[in-house]
Amino acid sequence: MTERPSNTAGSPAELAAALRSTGYLADDGLATAAFLAMEMNRPLFCEGEPGTGKTALAQALAQVLGAELIRLQCHDGIDASQALYDWDFPRQLLHLRALEAAASATGDTLDADAVEASLYDPRFLLARPILRALQTSPSVLLIDEVDRADDEFEAFLLEVLTEHAVSIPEVGEIRAKEPPLVVLTSNRTREVHDALKRRCLYLWLDHPDLQREIQILHSRLPGLPERLAAQVAGAVRKLRQADLLKPPGVAETIDWARALQLVGARHLDVDSAAATLGAVLKYREDADRIRAQLDTLLAS
Repeated sequence: MTERPSNTAGSPAELAAALRSTGYLADDGLATAAFLAMEMNRPLFCEGEPGTGKTALAQALAQVLGAELIRLQCHDGIDASQALYDWDFPRQLLHLRALEAAASATGDTLDADAVEASLYDPRFLLARPILRALQTSPSVLLIDEVDRADDEFEAFLLEVLTEHAVSIPEVGEIRAKEPPLVVLTSNRTREVHDALKRRCLYLWLDHPDLQREIQILHSRLPGLPERLAAQVAGAVRKLRQADLLKPPGVAETIDWARALQLVGARHLDVDSAAATLGAVLKYREDADRIRAQLDTLLAS
């Protein structure tokens, strides 16, 4: 099996420091899991509630490694062709017409086998995310929300993640010279099969505790007042316990703090919270319910 070169971090602590330089604050467990995924050349399966930083982890790892981030967004009904490759039919058709025109002008007869072979030249191959990741070095392949795909797609992923290669009938085998670092994410809308999980290192991501979320705000928004950061993080923590349709994730926490900065708020009060609530709550029912409870929400 082709070995992927070791990452530049010599330990989980060094990787955590490198991730911190990108603005991603990793605890010991997360840094260790990511470090081992790189050292052991194993996919990292990240599971957790929406908004806990799974996708952001892949983005940060790409920055640390100086690698291209290639994202495959899974959805209901996704199939191998959408993830792997397709042929550029319009260009193939133009190529065929050009051959026919050239043959007509010269009076030559087209060789059917040669024409067919020329139509499936690699220049007409459209590389989808997985094929691009195998052809790109170095790269981080993010397979986002794999729980939204079906069983057949999981089976397809098993082969690709194990062999780091794909076979294209008209071209042959394409094997990665340097296998990508693969990060799979799941919001646990359904259970992913054990066969896929067994090939990965597993990481559960939860929402950060209060102090870590305050640290994240200061990391992403330099100059954010300490009081405002603490108030926003505390309010979001209460929102996550309020049985909402869509509890806010870390991205919404950052958006809310940024929105408050932009309207000139130095602290979080009822008026500033009501004016910027759309940055943190994305459903009308949630916003209406919380707007009526802002006094309670903001009470220390």
